[in-house]
Amino acid sequence: MKVIVGLGNPGKQYEHTRHNIGFMIVDELSDRFNIPLNQTKFNGMFGMGHVQGEKVCLLKPLTYMNLSGESLRPLMDYYDVEIEDIVVIYDDLDLPAGKIRLRQKGSPGGHNGIKSIIQHVHTDQFKRVRVGIGRPQTNMKVVDYVLGRFTDDEMISMKEAMERSILACEKWLNEPFLNVMNTYNS
Repeated sequence: MKVIVGLGNPGKQYEHTRHNIGFMIVDELSDRFNIPLNQTKFNGMFGMGHVQGEKVCLLKPLTYMNLSGESLRPLMDYYDVEIEDIVVIYDDLDLPAGKIRLRQKGSPGGHNGIKSIIQHVHTDQFKRVRVGIGRPQTNMKVVDYVLGRFTDDEMISMKEAMERSILACEKWLNEPFLNVMNTYNS
């Protein structure tokens, strides 16, 4: 089984914020794959189905971003999922808005959701789709920026980034992640 995890914060006040791009992508994957996110367990909302002959689980941790590992770890244990069968999608301040970068491993880079996952799965060796949200151009606090909504102009590039992220996830279902990286990191 392949698990695609989108990071974000639960609640109406966080919908469509920069920090919730992972949730937004998983919601779109849910529609495209026809896998409803209709189960709540493991401190998360998830759904399971089959896509291109592969069993797929989509997960949105409902623990709030900084505790995301508290949702992923119990799901992994319950379904006996190996770390190599997981990809985590999340926002990245260090990439320009609209850029995506796929990685097979790495440090949290200051992202508390990734830090929590590393802490709970005991490794940094998991696949990631980092979605660039850029940094604030003004003296705005980072927390206010990431919890802010995308402007109309930003949404144009973010929709492209979301589409590329979705296509990368689809490709990963049947191809090695290195091939997917070579295609989508260009």
